[in-house]
Amino acid sequence: MIELFSSRSVASSIASLARPAKRFSLSALMAALMLAGSGLPVLAAQDSVATSAIEVPVDKITSTLLLDVANAGQRLVAVGQRGHIIYSDDQGKSWTQAKVPTRQLLTAVYFVDAQHGWAVGHDAQILVSTDGGETWALQFEDPERESPLIDVWFENLEHGFAVGAYGTLLETSDGGQSWEDVADLLDNEDGAHLNSIIQVKDAGLLIAGEMGMIFRSADNGLTWETLESPYEGSLFGALPLMQSRSLLVFGLRGSVFRSTDFGDSWQQITLPGDGSEPFKFGLAGASTLPDGSVVLVGNGGSVAVSHDDGLTFSVSNLADRKPLSSVVAGADGQLVTVGQGGVQMINQPGSAAASGQMESAQ
Repeated sequence: MIELFSSRSVASSIASLARPAKRFSLSALMAALMLAGSGLPVLAAQDSVATSAIEVPVDKITSTLLLDVANAGQRLVAVGQRGHIIYSDDQGKSWTQAKVPTRQLLTAVYFVDAQHGWAVGHDAQILVSTDGGETWALQFEDPERESPLIDVWFENLEHGFAVGAYGTLLETSDGGQSWEDVADLLDNEDGAHLNSIIQVKDAGLLIAGEMGMIFRSADNGLTWETLESPYEGSLFGALPLMQSRSLLVFGLRGSVFRSTDFGDSWQQITLPGDGSEPFKFGLAGASTLPDGSVVLVGNGGSVAVSHDDGLTFSVSNLADRKPLSSVVAGADGQLVTVGQGGVQMINQPGSAAASGQMESAQ
């Protein structure tokens, strides 16, 4: 059985279908075609001449494809198709559309503080906001690169990285006024897609990507080493854990691996399935909640929750089974998720309030 990729990784695959690909795996191609046939909008990089995102009624923009959501202080900011960026000041109950200078698919957003954030997407676009996500400016783009950016991380107001398809790794040391291609720092001759970049507590930076590729840097990105991977399939995300030097990586077919030594060794974490059937849904996004719980989300409306720092998980699925790509904490113990169905407020799995939303296991 060929499995759907996560929404964010499929976004990169779909964009590649619209123009000549440098290298495109059969599994990625099939995943993109399957997604196109599933009713999920196929959003290629066809609106590059547009100067701003089209204003959309709030009830529609919050129910369309969104790929990432992040905290900007107490505010939530989400990004997605056609340059849509929305923000909420009441923990996801209501949303406002931001002013955005693009109609490209945006794949990730990151805020270094309550005011300063960056979003990335197709055409290697990088957007910046200095007002908590209300307005955005185009900081960088390179359509000829034909490499969608998939994730972004900043250490402070000056230093940050963006990663993406075909091994793209960009670095800035001046707040994004200029970006340098530093992909040659990685031992990535095949140009594997880079899907996620994180900072691991008391350790350094880590990148996870296609074909199980994992890179780490103990010197803030000056040098990188390739780790022996516990998995040969695609890793769509990585999450720093609360314990020193600890993290999770996750991806295709419910694959989850945990390390407590910055990737020197790995423990496979098996998610519970339905009876004799193993958990098989791809995992796309993750978050650590204020109480220390870890949440993973993915295809099939999967929501996996751990209360022991990622050692064991309980799994539920949204009743509508729409793919989820990102999650953060909301109000009153709720989860704010985004994905194919737009914004969804989910009650904590296992609670009485979640009974109408969630189904146990698969």
